[in-house]
This record gives sequence, C-alpha cells and structure tokens, in this order.
Amino acid sequence: MPLPIADILARTHPYDSLDADALRDLVAHVGEARFEADQQIYAHGDRLPALYLIAEGRVEVSDEAGSVLSQLGPGNSFGERGLLRDGTAATSARATNATALLSIPADVFTALVADHPGIARFFDRSRPARAKRQDLTTMSLADVMTRDPLTCTPDTAIRAAAGRMRDNSVSSLMVMRDAKLAGILTTRDLTNRAVAEGLPPETPVAQVMTPDPVTLPPSALVSDVLHRMVERHITHMPVVEAGRLVGILTQTDLTRFQAQSSAAMIGEIADASSIKDLARVVHAIPQLLVQLVGGHNAHQVVTRLITDICDATTRRLLAMAEERLGPPPVPYLWLACGSQGRQEQTGVSDQDNCLILHDDMTPAHDAYFKSLARIVSDGLDACGYFYCPGDMMATADRWRQPLRVWREYFEGWIASPDPEAQMLASVMFDLRPIGGDESLFDGLQDETLRQASENSIFVAHMVSNSLKHQPPLGLFRGFATIRSGENKNSVDLKHNGVVPIVDLGRIYALRGRHRAANTRARLEAAITGGQVSPTGGRDLLDAYDMIADIRLAHQAAQIRRGETPDNFMTPTDLSDFERSHLRDAFVVVKTMQSAAGQGRGILS
Repeated sequence: MPLPIADILARTHPYDSLDADALRDLVAHVGEARFEADQQIYAHGDRLPALYLIAEGRVEVSDEAGSVLSQLGPGNSFGERGLLRDGTAATSARATNATALLSIPADVFTALVADHPGIARFFDRSRPARAKRQDLTTMSLADVMTRDPLTCTPDTAIRAAAGRMRDNSVSSLMVMRDAKLAGILTTRDLTNRAVAEGLPPETPVAQVMTPDPVTLPPSALVSDVLHRMVERHITHMPVVEAGRLVGILTQTDLTRFQAQSSAAMIGEIADASSIKDLARVVHAIPQLLVQLVGGHNAHQVVTRLITDICDATTRRLLAMAEERLGPPPVPYLWLACGSQGRQEQTGVSDQDNCLILHDDMTPAHDAYFKSLARIVSDGLDACGYFYCPGDMMATADRWRQPLRVWREYFEGWIASPDPEAQMLASVMFDLRPIGGDESLFDGLQDETLRQASENSIFVAHMVSNSLKHQPPLGLFRGFATIRSGENKNSVDLKHNGVVPIVDLGRIYALRGRHRAANTRARLEAAITGGQVSPTGGRDLLDAYDMIADIRLAHQAAQIRRGETPDNFMTPTDLSDFERSHLRDAFVVVKTMQSAAGQGRGILS
C-alpha cells in the first residue's frame, strides 16, 4: 500500500513549515523505499542518493567503527550530515525491523535547504547561527540587573532605613506592601524630603518615598533604562516581572558595567597591594562572565579574557612573594596547566601549576621556592581558584624541580606510558608559562614534542587514554544522563562534552608538534597541518563551539539566578531545537573519537 506522503510531510517538522505550494512541489519528488529487518540502507563512505525520513519501522545509525550512535523511529530524518558536507555518508544506517522510508532526492534536498531558511536552520545542525555580539546598551536587564534588592515596609522608620542602606552600601530600598512594590526610597529622597525638611527620625518611609516608581521587565534592554532615566530624571530602575519585584538597576550599576572589562580588572590587579584587594577584583569574574555571554561573545573570547585575569593575578602574587622573600636565588618559571594552561577557564576553576627551576639550583635553594609556591597557591585559593584536588601544584615537591628533572619526567612518561604516565602527560602537555624566565620552557617543549611524536607506542597509548571520556549519547536520539546523586538526570558538559574534544586536540598537537596549548588553536593547526582531515576537523570545531557555548550559557544562567556555576546541565532546560543540535554535536565528537581509535581520524 503506498505511503501517504503528503500527510506524513505535513505533520513532520521541519517540512510542516512549508507553505501549500512548496509542500505540493516537494511531494511530487519524494519517493518510497522499503527495507527488511537487518538490511543495510547505506554504509559509511557511500554516495548518498537522498535524504531519508522514517515513515514506519526503526533505523540504527552507527559510526565508522560500528559503534551505535542512534536508534531512530518514525518522524526522524537521517543522512543530512553527509549531504550537507560532500555527498558521502558520514555514518552507516540499517533497518532493525521492516522499515518504510520516504526519500527526498539529494538535489531536491539541496534546493530545499537553499530556498527555505527554516529548513536550512533545522538541518545544518553543526553550524547554528550565532547571535551578533552586543554592547551593553543592547543587553537585556536580566543579564545586568542586581537580583533580590533590599526591601523595607512603608512603616519602617527613616532612621532604620538609612542605617540599612549605609550598612549594605546601597543607595536605595524597595518599599514593599503585601509583596507588591509600593515605592522606592533613595538617598536623594532622604536628603530632599527628610533631612532638608527636618522630619523626625521615626517618620515612616511612606512619607518620603517615591510612590509607584517607573519599572521595566527583565526582558527590556539597557537602552530602555537609559532612555527612561534621561526622560524622567531618575537614577534607579526597579525590575518587575508579572507584578513581582525581581531586581534593580541603578545609574551606578551602569557606570560599573561600562568600566568592568577584563582590561580594567587587570589594571586593578596590577595595582593591588594585598591579597584582599586581589580577591575583591577576582570575585567580580562571575558578573564579567554573565556580561560577556549576554553580549554573545564567542566562547573562546570569554574564556581567554577570564584566563587573562587569572594570569595577571598569578603574576601579581609572584611579585608579592618576591617582595616578601627577596630576589630568587636562581631563575625560575611558573607555569599553569589544565584549563588555565589552555586559556579555557570558565566560572569554575581550580589551580593546576608547577615550577621549573634553573639547573644551578641546589638543595639549599628549595626553601625559598617552597615558600614562594605556598604564598602564590594560598593567594590563588583566597581569590577563589581553589586548591587542586589531585595536588598538581607547585607546593608539591614533585612539581617544583630543576629543568633536568623535568626532562627526565617527560622522557620517562614517553618511554614507559603506563596509566599514571598517560594521565600525567595529558596534564603536563598543556603547560603554558605564566611568570618568570620563559627560556626554561622553550627547549623543553620542543624536545618533548619531538620525542612524543616519534614514539608511535606512546601516541597510541595517549589515543587510548583520550577515549576514556565519552559523549553522553543515549539511544533513540536522547542523552545518557547521570542516573543518581545530586546531579541526577543531568549531563556533565565538562567531562563528557568539552574534555573529549580537549583530549583529541592534544593528540593532534602531539602528532603535529604544535606548540599551542589552546584546544581551538590545536584543532585549527591540525587541519592546516594535515593531522586531521579538513572535513572532520571543521565538523569537530563546530561541535566544540556549540558544546562550549552551551556550557557557558548554562553557567551564566546559574549566576544570574544567584547560584554557584557548575558543569551539570539538565537537557530539559534546552528547547527541542537546541537539544537536537547538541546531540548532533556529540555525535560528531563520538565519530571523531572512533576514527582516532581506529587510526583513521589522525593522518600521518
């Protein structure tokens, strides 16, 4: 019996977005295909004749190595990734039971994508459109407002209200009556209506407040606030949503936001005279992250700027340590590894660091460098860069050694890549100089990259180690979420999202002897240098951008809600469109991992 092609397309997204004429034209070109249970539809590398839409039955999609990526049912399309790329299948597909498919010829599908932006956005999942970068005036109030502003009741005495404003260093109180905003009390109100009029200290604020103040919703733009402030000659804007007070934005806040940039923060760090001063600046990083993400900056820009602040803090602490301890007895170099080493810090960061000392060092000199390491690591912890749980810090004797010992470390890891050596090499291949004599690292890095790239056994072990973190792919186009504990039903966007790509980037860098520690720079260098195919490399870059952007957006949303940022995101927090794109990004990562494991994803 023929399939009801028009009915199927009309009720299946994204074809349901087509107008009647476009849908009728598409139906005229769509064919049918039927497959028996366990029959292959196409294999990896085959030329794809069409895009397929499942009408009946189930289809299993697997990667080049045979690992199952998805099990699809009626309403799911497949084959689009290969068609959008070069016309060859990026995966394999087989029917798991008797299956009926609609087939949209390749040329018809290409024209459909070209002529209908909505169809293009749906299928080109590896390259979703980025919002344009915004400046402060085009950001929403939700991204910049102060949440949970201080409140009082209408019968609060003006003396008590003034004391509360002083104690909390704020210039206003929201006056609430029965959970509704009744007015606003500002320092200007106290000056003009209370002090100037000589009112008694016990006068209720209701007599001097500004009643029924102008408000805006959190979806309004900062430019809306500026316009209202200029028009009404006001300096405070309560933010109200559905009748509920949710925040406040003041003229002082706007000035602070304009000035709050990574450059301004680094300037304050350079002038800091105490760890307390450093901590005050560093503690503003969450708001900077919200501001940068709200401005639609790319993830690599956000993480680079945030890492620059950590670098500057580390260098200031090194200077403070030398001021306290005196000049170092021999040259040294402080290096960072982990996310700081890769310039990929987000709102959640511990510290991973080490010291390389000049070979002229003697045992008598270690007391100086042990003290220096303690001052810097303690200072970083006080600023919010908590101690490394694995003790990968310069305070550990093992990671505070002369250059000759570091050479021995790397030679030993490369020669005998046991599990511990693989783990340590993975961390230490991300080293980046932060402060001191950088000549201590140049020769070591070049020598190590040469030795590693020439040792095929070591590289094979590193490839195997890099496959330990897998993308959270579930079957039936779902996610493999955490099953128990405080993060139940979430996915770990760090260890199962970003880290697999970081590990692949490191392997490409070893094979190509690329000096960059940054993951995106490593991927780009691998494409240029031929360590990965151009098509696979570009797909992996796009997947990395998507996962990293979603991770930062998740952390920014948590900060806006007053929560501590983490890496655990519940997939239901995303729209269906976002979930579909994110899963496709994970499929790309899984495919590239499988290729690397089979020796095909990394070119000689």
